[in-house]
Amino acid sequence: MLSRVAAMKALRTHNRRRVTGSSGKVREGKESEPQSPNMSRHVFNFAILLLLVTTMCCATCGATPARESDGNSDLRIVQELQWVDLFVPQTTPVLPEGGVTLGTKRDSFASPSLVSAGGVIAAFAEGYVYGQYNTEEVLIKHFSSAVVAEYIDSSWNWSTLVGKVSESTWKPQTVLDTTDGTNDRVGILLNPTTTTKGNKVFLLAGSLDVHKKSDGKWKEGEFELKLVVGEVTKPSAGEGPSGWIKWGEIKSPFNETTLAALKGSSTECVASGDSGVLMEDGTLVFSLMARDKAGNIYSMIIYSTDDGANWMLSNGTSPAECLRPRVTEWEGSLLMIVDCEDGQRVYESRDMGTTWTKAVRTLSGVWTKSQRGDSKKGSLHVEALITATIEGRKVMLYIQRGYISGEKEATALYLWVTDNNRSFSLGPVATENAVRREFASALLYSDGNLHLLQQRDNDKGRVISLSRLTEELSTINSVLSTWAQKDVFFSSLSIPTAGLVAVLSGAASGDTWSDEYLCLNATVTNATKVEDGLKLTEPDSGVMWPVNTRGDNVRHVSLSHNFTLVASVTIEVAPSNNTPLLGATLGDTNSPLAMGILYTADKKWVTMFNDNITESGTWESGKEYQVALMLQGKKASVYIDGQSLGEEEVPLTGERPIDLAGFCFGACEMHSSPVTVKNVFLYNRPLNSTEMTAIKDRKPVSTGAPVTQVEGMAAAEHLAAVPGPEKNSAAPAVPMTVNPHAVEELSESGAAKRNTSWTEGIQFVVSEVSLNSAGSGLLPSLLLPLLGLWGFAAL
Repeated sequence: MLSRVAAMKALRTHNRRRVTGSSGKVREGKESEPQSPNMSRHVFNFAILLLLVTTMCCATCGATPARESDGNSDLRIVQELQWVDLFVPQTTPVLPEGGVTLGTKRDSFASPSLVSAGGVIAAFAEGYVYGQYNTEEVLIKHFSSAVVAEYIDSSWNWSTLVGKVSESTWKPQTVLDTTDGTNDRVGILLNPTTTTKGNKVFLLAGSLDVHKKSDGKWKEGEFELKLVVGEVTKPSAGEGPSGWIKWGEIKSPFNETTLAALKGSSTECVASGDSGVLMEDGTLVFSLMARDKAGNIYSMIIYSTDDGANWMLSNGTSPAECLRPRVTEWEGSLLMIVDCEDGQRVYESRDMGTTWTKAVRTLSGVWTKSQRGDSKKGSLHVEALITATIEGRKVMLYIQRGYISGEKEATALYLWVTDNNRSFSLGPVATENAVRREFASALLYSDGNLHLLQQRDNDKGRVISLSRLTEELSTINSVLSTWAQKDVFFSSLSIPTAGLVAVLSGAASGDTWSDEYLCLNATVTNATKVEDGLKLTEPDSGVMWPVNTRGDNVRHVSLSHNFTLVASVTIEVAPSNNTPLLGATLGDTNSPLAMGILYTADKKWVTMFNDNITESGTWESGKEYQVALMLQGKKASVYIDGQSLGEEEVPLTGERPIDLAGFCFGACEMHSSPVTVKNVFLYNRPLNSTEMTAIKDRKPVSTGAPVTQVEGMAAAEHLAAVPGPEKNSAAPAVPMTVNPHAVEELSESGAAKRNTSWTEGIQFVVSEVSLNSAGSGLLPSLLLPLLGLWGFAAL
């Protein structure tokens, strides 16, 4: 039986599952056998092939085939990152509290936490001294641990910081320690968790005391919470870093009343590690884990509304066995990511933890589902989560474990940025060969810099290292600027941008149709580029656009149970047989569903919802139509020019984001006829008829007239465009050099491909996308200066 120390430490690695996708590549389209005139059989074949093709694309990256690679490129990017080791086992001397003696070396370090206040960056970790002793249960190897810290002047550039750390006088100090130096008692501190307010640093940790009994055996006490608050003093000349934060008295965060309430429902609790939250209203929040009397472990929060004078325990908790909470604030709510038995989930609370509900539409990309045979050590879980304002835009940054190209275990840490609408991967920022070791990391954005504090292994034990992610932050700035510029451009065309996650228009080359928002490209087979889109000219011509899939098992775009795909299509000639135009696959990998629209030889529209096939309406050759697929909860719908052709309820649970989704234009592994596809817009919400009309006709959407409700939310809320910059560049689109961390690679034919593999010195041309109004032929002169906004700014 494990000791409770080992059990609580094991919470960090409990339930870490690797989610694996289907393997394989997108097959080349081929001419099918002569078609039977039987409508149902043909549509059924289309549904089956659509499911098959989309499933085969699950291993591709952002709808682009995964690169044939031995992983060296990803490894090289990680190796080129600048690191400095702050805490090194058996090397770094740690000063005791007060800093009187020369300091002692520690055997290992773990659980990094990183904060900034008053011009000082403070890095925290557990520092272990190994030993062994017999308890009543088992032999313990972690003899004692304390929370140790190093302080860095936030004004130092990187070379100065590295130089300071290399000096012999540079020593971390002990901040929180309960070992009293006697031979009868040792203290263990776990999971330092930090946040700041003004010049104050709040440090919370789990604490366990072990006492030596009269018979010579050791007995463990109960886990408790310890809180200490430090005041940052401005660094001054001649003063060593050890004096930059003055720490107060170590105490419990709870008063006697709260402690009594806690004991009534739970037996023990421990801090979660990483970062706490300072909410916009000034509330301080820490996440923690609590064990009840039945042995079940829950995630919950404590919070203070009076600058840390008093702390309250949340009334609500996560479901049992949902562990390792990571919390942040988003739009007035608390978000909590937890690792549960069936995978990783996101919960939301709008009442300070009284109730927690599944946030299926929030951070969809971090939801994972455990599969049979998944390894606990290879899970795609999130390590760190913070909120930041960058380029005037509120975003979330998170670190998620993923796969280096060619690797079968999740041995890399990937950095992501999201505005909860679009997500962009910055690539691997750390890697670890020893998968048996747990990852742990912390992110900090402050004073215009982005830092990563990571726990990793060396030949002596666990090291805590710091990296300044300068290039990654530069790329984030450029990406967010591009998102804002695109929003301004589309808003000027009266196209709704709320919920707009990806656009396919005039940026196409070779076998790639590039997303204007840089998030998700589509794979093209045998198509000719035309203004604002592509012409599918061959029997096997088609466009595959998988979403909710992983390239190297890392997601790019994630949709929940509310989305709309809108596109302009023109059927050039009548087909000889019934032919697919647009299809979608949704559901999970065990029971995927298909929906779509076909066109027939006698010029009829046909809707398809799995095996439910219906003829509805007629079409004309050479006429442009707006087609749309929509999912609103469990209701799937098909639209032509804003008018519903049909809808049907589909068997989706809504308990988690859709595990598998993909879109296909044209052949979809079947025989196709010439068709032109232009201006494809993907939204993560349902659109109403007014919005669809605005996309088709470029007509302003009235914000004063009443509009319909969508899924219980005001459509007017959806119509608000994301604010863009006050001034916009009018530079023409020209070839630009992409930062090594941008997401382009070159195929063997020279075509640019979107991928999570990062290459150096890639060149690409941003196409000038006109998005003309249907039939107008000319872009309004008012919009001509906006053409330069399509350029991805040089980094």
